Amino acid sequence: MNRLKARLSRLLFGDHPERLRPLYVLALTISWPAALEGLLISVISSADTIMVGGLGPQAIAAVGLAAEPRMIMLIFSQAVNIGTTALVARRHGARNQQGVRACLEQAIWINLGIGVMTTLLGFTLAEPFMRLAGANEETLALSALYFRIIALGFIPNNLQLCVCAAFRGLGKTRVTMVTHLTGNVVNLFFNYLLIEGRLGFPRLEVAGAAIATNLGMLAACILSIRYAMKKSSPFRYRIKKPVFDQDTVQGLRRIGGSTLLEMGTLRAGFLLTNRIIASLGTSVFAASRIVSQVSGLSFTLGDGVAAAGVALVGQALGAGDEPRAREAVSVTRRISFVASLMLVAALLPFRHALASLFTQDEQVILAASAGFLVMIPAIVPQNARVVYAGCLRGAGDTRFVAMVSLIGVGILRPLLTWLFCFPLSPLLPALFLTATGPWWAFLLDALVRSAMLSRRVRGGKWTSVQLH
Repeated sequence: MNRLKARLSRLLFGDHPERLRPLYVLALTISWPAALEGLLISVISSADTIMVGGLGPQAIAAVGLAAEPRMIMLIFSQAVNIGTTALVARRHGARNQQGVRACLEQAIWINLGIGVMTTLLGFTLAEPFMRLAGANEETLALSALYFRIIALGFIPNNLQLCVCAAFRGLGKTRVTMVTHLTGNVVNLFFNYLLIEGRLGFPRLEVAGAAIATNLGMLAACILSIRYAMKKSSPFRYRIKKPVFDQDTVQGLRRIGGSTLLEMGTLRAGFLLTNRIIASLGTSVFAASRIVSQVSGLSFTLGDGVAAAGVALVGQALGAGDEPRAREAVSVTRRISFVASLMLVAALLPFRHALASLFTQDEQVILAASAGFLVMIPAIVPQNARVVYAGCLRGAGDTRFVAMVSLIGVGILRPLLTWLFCFPLSPLLPALFLTATGPWWAFLLDALVRSAMLSRRVRGGKWTSVQLH
């Protein structure tokens, strides 16, 4: 027993337990609110899909079709916000509080401009976007209606994500947890009222789900800005005419430019993959969306742990402590590995029951259950990828992360999805590849990207990236 404890201690703490134990405590302090946030948001999002699922497979597919175009509309904001997190973390580590506040103030105004632009585009081009996403005659009208309504919520959504990104850079993930959870609870409450028409509210079905989503985003936006405006907040934000400085804009542009390439690649790859799946039929696509809801749970858990990596790596490099930055990567990766194994063990025995929560359609349940069988074990390499990518972003090494995304999501995953679902599916009918093929592609993509990012971390070039 003592020998086992010694081996476990060496595995976790290496040769420097006195340095790593406090770092584990700090990483867990930052990551547990973000991980809990992701877990609960994913559960609430799944409940959202369950409520829509009561309207039938067409409704699930229609809402699912809007997901990728919506994320495409958010890539410009996400690029700015990832830059905000990295820049705030670096400046906080260097004890530059004036620079921290300047970063949030300028990022908010940039996000506001982006929000206006994407709202106009989303509202006016809803139907072309849905056709691009793979909508057919069964789902086009519903998906376009849903997308047109949620486009009206892009401005508050961008602002809320911006403020939360800044708080993540400080390691204050409890703020992001509270704001996201509040927004999602509001969304869920109005889903209950508006989808089926309860307590005197009209039955709006898919349109009701979209309105509820917007109300949730508005609530989260208001709450996040209130947190930023508090006297006790490090930002002490005040609404005023923006003053842009070269260092901040250059830093946001440097990180955001590479991140924009990454996000564009991700969204284009996901959109192409979704089109391939949608071409297999409404039931198969609905099943894929159900599995995606649970895969989102695994991603947000990994993203929660990565939040600690982003903050700790950025702050360590800002303070000029390169060894601590390396140790932060190692600690967050180990936390992620243990959490991923626990999640796999919890989900795998209940894959059929999970599918049954979303729909009563037997064909959809069968396809989703098969997809779960492949997707759930893929959580381990998927979360390794998420944590490595988060730590590299915290260091500002976004160009390499973008290149890896291009290879994995832009090329490898759509190609493998097509290969499994079409040429190989009739040759290997026992593998049910129309349902499992996209998730075999998901698994292989996660393994390849995780290996590439791990090699980059070991190489060490990321520690010398300059943000201005």
